[in-house]
This record gives sequence, C-alpha cells and structure tokens, in this order.
Amino acid sequence: MDDAVPLLRMEGISKRYGGVKALEKADLSVNAGSIHAILGENGAGKSTLIKILSGVVGPDEGRILLDGREVTFASPAAANQAGIVCVFQELSLVPELSVADNIVISDPPQRFGMIDHKAQRRIAEEALARAGAADIHPRALVKDLPLSRRQIVEIAKALARKPRILILDEATSALTAADVAKVFDVCKRLRSEGLALLYISHRMNEIRELADECTVFRNGHNVASYRAGTRSDDEVIEMMIGRQYSHVFPAKPDSGSASKSAPVLEARSLSWAGRLHDISLTLHPGEVVGLGGLDGQGQRELLLAFFGVLRGLGGQVLIDGKTVSIDSPAAARAAGIGMALIPEDRKTEGLMLPMTVRENLSFASLDRITKAGIVDRDQEQELIDDMVRLLAIKTAGLDIPVGALSGGNQQKVVIAKWLMRQPRIILLNDPTRGIDVGTKQEIYQLLRKLADTGAAILFYSTDYDELIGCCDRVLVLYDGAVRRELVGAEITEHALIASALNIEAEGQSAMQEVNA
Repeated sequence: MDDAVPLLRMEGISKRYGGVKALEKADLSVNAGSIHAILGENGAGKSTLIKILSGVVGPDEGRILLDGREVTFASPAAANQAGIVCVFQELSLVPELSVADNIVISDPPQRFGMIDHKAQRRIAEEALARAGAADIHPRALVKDLPLSRRQIVEIAKALARKPRILILDEATSALTAADVAKVFDVCKRLRSEGLALLYISHRMNEIRELADECTVFRNGHNVASYRAGTRSDDEVIEMMIGRQYSHVFPAKPDSGSASKSAPVLEARSLSWAGRLHDISLTLHPGEVVGLGGLDGQGQRELLLAFFGVLRGLGGQVLIDGKTVSIDSPAAARAAGIGMALIPEDRKTEGLMLPMTVRENLSFASLDRITKAGIVDRDQEQELIDDMVRLLAIKTAGLDIPVGALSGGNQQKVVIAKWLMRQPRIILLNDPTRGIDVGTKQEIYQLLRKLADTGAAILFYSTDYDELIGCCDRVLVLYDGAVRRELVGAEITEHALIASALNIEAEGQSAMQEVNA
C-alpha cells in the first residue's frame, strides 16, 4: 500500500443547502486495502460527503481524485462504473421482488434480449456467498425476510457490482449480533483482497474492531484523522461533539424508590399468537424499566400490545389498577390512559418526511389544540417552541420538510410530538438506533428527567450499555416470555447476556455464544 498515492482523495469539498453549510473545505484520503472509519454526530457532514462521493449530489467546490486522477460523478451510476458503491442505512430493495432480482436490478444479465435467469441466480449466489449469507435463497422474496437479512442482501447487492471502494453507511444498525459478526468477517476479507472500505458507524466497539484509519467530522469540517487505536473513546467523542465529554448516563435514583408507589401499568398473563407467552409485569410512575434479550424475542410485540396495535390478546392490561381494553392507538393515547409509543423506524413509522417540522410536531396533538375544527395557532406555536427548546432540535426553520433534518434531529421530532401530549406512560422501541453519541446522551438525560417528573417508561434497547446505564429494572425476554428480572446492581453485561441466552452459566461461555 502506497500512502503517498491514496486510492481516493477528496480535497476542499464544500456543499451548501440554502444558507446551511453541510460541508466546508473538507478533506479525506483513503488507501486501498484499508478500512477507514468516518465519525461524527448526525449533521456533522458525513452523509453529504458520502452522497457526493457516490454521485447522488455534486460538490459546490473542491475535487475528487481516484488513482491520482481528477474525476466527477454526474450520477450514482457513474460512481458505480468507477468502482464506488454505497450501502446506505435506508434500504433500496424492492420488497415484492426476489433476492436475485434485487441483486442484479440495475444491470440484469441478458440472453437473446431476455433476462438470463440462470446467470442471474449464479450472480446472486456468488454475491450472497461473498457477503457471508449463502444460506439466503436467491428466489426468496425480500418482503419475507427479516430486517437483518434484508440488510445483508443490500450488502450482497453492492458486492455484485465489483466495487473498488465500498461505503457502508450504518450498515449494521439493523443487524443481529450473529449477522454483525458475519459482516465483520466480510469487511476483513475484502480489505485483504485490496478493497478500500469507508465505514460509518456510531458504535465505538465496531470502530475499535474494524478500522485502520479514522477521520472525525464536526459541523461540516474534518477536525482530525488518526490511526485507529491511538485515541481513547473519550478523546474521540470530545472531537465529535466539540466539548469536554461528561458521563453518558445520568445518575439513577435510589433503588426501589419508584416501585413503592402503585403501578400505573400492569400486565397479567399477557399472551398473543404464539409470540408472547404469559407475560406479567408492573410499571410504576418515576421508573425506567428496560426490555432486554436477543433481538426478536417478543419485545417489539409487547410494546405494540400495550399500544393497542395487536388483535386477539390474551390476559389482562391494567391502568391504575383497573382492567382496560386498549383496542387501538387512539385508545392508548386517550386522556384516561395517556400512553405514547416511540417507534423503531422513525422514517416509516414516526414521521411524514415530505411534511414540515411544524406539521410533524403538531400531528399527534391536533385534538388538544383544535377548537371547533380550527387549530389554535398560538397554542400550537407555544407547545412547539417548548419542545424545540427542551430537546434542542436543530432546524433551519419549522416550515422545512422534516426529511431535511439529520437523523438525530428527526428522532427528536418523533419524541417531541408525543411529549406534546404529556403522556404518563412512554413506550420506546430501540429509540437510539443509528443516532450519534451526542444526541444519545441528550435522550438519556431526557428520559431520566421525564421519569423524575413522574412518567413511567418502558424502554426496549438492543444496546446492553443503554440498559445498564438507563434502567432501574430490566426484564429479559426469551422466546416471548420474561425469563428474568434484574434490579439495580444486578443489571450487568454478563447477567443480561446469560439471561438473553436463557442460561445461568458463569464465565465467558455466554459471551462467546452470543458473539458466535
């Protein structure tokens, strides 16, 4: 590898959207046969840099050099032809088509003017094998695959284009632990084959495991590049957020103080469609209760059950000690219950991306700010101003499309629109997935502040550190049932993993098994 002549170099790249500077004189240098991590908060300029490199948008200033020669990309197809392929966090698959159809969709093999299905299947099988997913059948419909398997298909689709530079933009955010391990193996193998990989992730453990070089972006500028392993996590985070890094998680109240009050939410022998089995739990005002366990063990279904989405529930749900029938989200958020659900996928379940920030914030509270069919604009503005201030939502204005905000600020809008209803019970479905460390910290502080004011919070997370740092109690689910309750000092990584695997074994075997 010749460091003097990098495979890719971006020099003085600037991009503006109206009065907003997304990138300002940014530089990046990437070598063949290396994994280069791009770090930074949402809104730091990472996504704009990747869009420019992959031909989605053009820079206002600066130049791109490939093998030392200046290049321009008028479209993603042009970037692909040059060997630059991006796997975005948001999937580009067509659910109704097969895996093979999706993998070759941009350039299907042809014979006598018709699609050559044998060649198509061969290409798909080779790409899936290269992505470490030979177990996925090329004829399977994408819509029948779980989200983590769809993400692997997206990676296989990129590899089928024979890239020289592969960009992975939060490509592991939806993956299970087993699939993440496979992606790591694929990345290391591709590096050994001479590919250059640009790896964008908010998970510091992934950066430690994979990266050779790192570049940190903040406010549209690249503030530092360094060899992986030469800076501590705290130093990196301080570079990302531009201020001294304080403790990530807020202090918890005395153990058991919240549970002395009567429960606001209770489940008794809750069951559903073979996915939930005899679940009983209590949730008290002022406490944060976590839902742990490996992904897909019924945590999401449990939240949907409480929020009135599922039909045919068995068992009882009690609010303030009284049995209730919550048969719709409207019933769940009604005044007598006061429930809110922060969904997993903000773009498809939490927001209306073409609509404005203002409209998205107001939508869940229209019944509260409308009189005689007319929205009280003064009341609306007052509530919105309070939420923007409380959550420090960064936006160029309330009347721009919410889709123009960074991922972290979009998630803040989702949370804010429900807080405008002043809910008593808050259900959160993996709310920090794909969110930068600075915004995560703000959300953790907010959750504790809401609990301190009496809200009851049920919090599902795939991140063990969040469960340990945020929660007063953690209920660990396995195969749709609560297998163990961890309280206070019992909430440790080892206990969470052992319980998630439904074993009581001590030592390292649990850690080894979950990472297998």
